[in-house]
Amino acid sequence: MKLSKWQALGNDYLLVEQAELTQPLTQDRVRELCDYHYGVGSDGLLEVTSVDGARAEVRIWNPDGSTAELSGNGVRIVAAWLARRSGAERVAISVGARALDAVVGADGNVALDVGEVEVGEPETLDLGNERVDFTPVSVGNPHAVVRGEPERRELLRLGPRIERHSRFPERTNVQLVRVDGPHDLTVSVWERGAGETLSSGTSSVAAAAAAVANTWCESPVHVHLPGGDLLVELTDGKARLTGPAAEICRVELV
Repeated sequence: MKLSKWQALGNDYLLVEQAELTQPLTQDRVRELCDYHYGVGSDGLLEVTSVDGARAEVRIWNPDGSTAELSGNGVRIVAAWLARRSGAERVAISVGARALDAVVGADGNVALDVGEVEVGEPETLDLGNERVDFTPVSVGNPHAVVRGEPERRELLRLGPRIERHSRFPERTNVQLVRVDGPHDLTVSVWERGAGETLSSGTSSVAAAAAAVANTWCESPVHVHLPGGDLLVELTDGKARLTGPAAEICRVELV
């Protein structure tokens, strides 16, 4: 089995073509591959199920063996991989029923048209011993955006409690967001099915969309994450996400 390992601002993924698999992936196999001690190690796995020129379909696996509706960084990684393979600057990636277009620059940056983003009205979440205000956002996957200091200690304390709260029957991604200026946010991310991550594309889009909807910021929004910076542009309820993606290594499993 041959695969490659990629990263987008420290958010690392394994990428494998379904055609390279000797047997179908399972939850247990994905967990094993993503384990940093007993496998290759990653924040998730990108299974390219079909390729046709500059178009590809992908299934996104979380490291716990569950699947994700969307990953901004993951799709940007697939776009970079496909652009190199096809020689095309513009590529199209399908995740389930969602089709996304991307432009891969010579500088290594990938601009991804994420599509529609839905921002709900602010809510208050009862965690038992405290109440937390958040803004629900859908980027094809669920997010809970909390305005507050994005300190790691707070993220590790609140992230898992919010992720698995009964308010979110399918669980949710969580962002702690600090507003640094009219076009700048600092964000820490607790990713559903993965935990703390250095960066997240859809989380950056969700944080920026919530900030614009709540008049904390104006588009474009520079999102500063532990792994680096992503740019989110919002126009008429749709988002474009831009940032780097790079291959780390190629692996052949025994």
